[in-house]
Amino acid sequence: MLGAVLNPINSSMVAVALVPIGIAFGAPPADTAWLVSGLYLATAIGQPVVGRLVDTFGPRRLFLAGSALVGAGGVLGALSPQLWVLVLARVLLGFGTCAGYPAAMYLIRSEATRTGRDSPAGILTLLSVATQTIAVVGPTLGGLLIGAGGWRAVFAVNVPLAAATFGLGALRLPRTPRTAPAPRLDHAGIALFATTLVALLLFLTDPARGWLLPVAVAAGAGFAWQELTASDPFLDLRVFGGNRPLLATYGRTLLTYVVSYAFLYGFTQWLEDGRGLSASVAGLMLLPMSVTAVVVAALTGRRAAVRGKLVVGAVAQVLACAALLFFGDGTPLWVVVGLAILVGIPQGLVSLANQNALYHQADPERIGASAGLLRTFGYLGAIVASVGNGVFLADRADTTGLHRLALFLLVVAVAFLAVTLTDRSLRSVLRKDHR
Repeated sequence: MLGAVLNPINSSMVAVALVPIGIAFGAPPADTAWLVSGLYLATAIGQPVVGRLVDTFGPRRLFLAGSALVGAGGVLGALSPQLWVLVLARVLLGFGTCAGYPAAMYLIRSEATRTGRDSPAGILTLLSVATQTIAVVGPTLGGLLIGAGGWRAVFAVNVPLAAATFGLGALRLPRTPRTAPAPRLDHAGIALFATTLVALLLFLTDPARGWLLPVAVAAGAGFAWQELTASDPFLDLRVFGGNRPLLATYGRTLLTYVVSYAFLYGFTQWLEDGRGLSASVAGLMLLPMSVTAVVVAALTGRRAAVRGKLVVGAVAQVLACAALLFFGDGTPLWVVVGLAILVGIPQGLVSLANQNALYHQADPERIGASAGLLRTFGYLGAIVASVGNGVFLADRADTTGLHRLALFLLVVAVAFLAVTLTDRSLRSVLRKDHR
């Protein structure tokens, strides 16, 4: 659980630090957005790669190596003299935090196989809290750290966290015995996958660089051909392509991350720039979202209603995006708190439901890679949210930009609701959970 926490905490904690970092380095929001995109890009590439390695070699070595990278990224960020060094630190943090979630899913599935009993629902609930719900604690924690030690504390806190994670992993994670030679890694597939994501992100960040779009398309086509013809592919597209329920879960994850992370970053920046709150107060304004998300996940975690959780979460997202259209510079703080509570409901429901769906839909032999790819789609959504924030809040996170962002998010939230309502496979997941 501690290893799985590192990624969402780092992905959300920096939300309240973007404005202070921009002031410190004289950088506009379009530049500081790379602090978000850099981590997400590294995570989107690294999660399925590390997940595949976890499936092959077991979780221990990958988990320990990732913990060490997190510590290195924390030191580099805390001592960073320039913005580009800070971005590099975020990339290291992105790669270092990739092992936590695939390792956890691998351990849960392997323990179920070993004992012949399915894992208790409470374990999956705790993992959901660790990987997504707790992300909403990030802005509050970041605000407290900035108030106590400045924005560099947001990076320095990773050093003790990494030390604790490494120590516990070395003591507790089991060694995986090798009963057969390890399969060869699909280096060409990994390289083409990374090229596709990098080119696509750079194009979305600056559409003027139109030549990157055909590069992304060509690399994507090459990746598909490589994975369909390789004897041991990095991502077996034949398995994923034939598993439409799993693909639908990935699609829902992407859409919901667009909304949730645009709130974490765009709305938080508006609280500081548009509403005029300090970083510490802005973080505290989001604390009700954190509390609501954790309470909702805890209360509903043992219930098998995957589809019901998704529908309620989707409706709550639509209402929250619509409510943003009525916010202004003088919006009372109690209304801000009310919106934070509303946003906390899907934070607690949707990630848990998608994770439970994947647990039953994925091939058990590729649970690490499938779990990693779930996070990849989530962070693709987070990248889209980051690009949206950069476009609509390019110069300053004012109320006009917030309303434009809200319209974009409303379209995404409605699409998420439509995908959920039309996915009939969710009923079969419900029957599996009851059994």
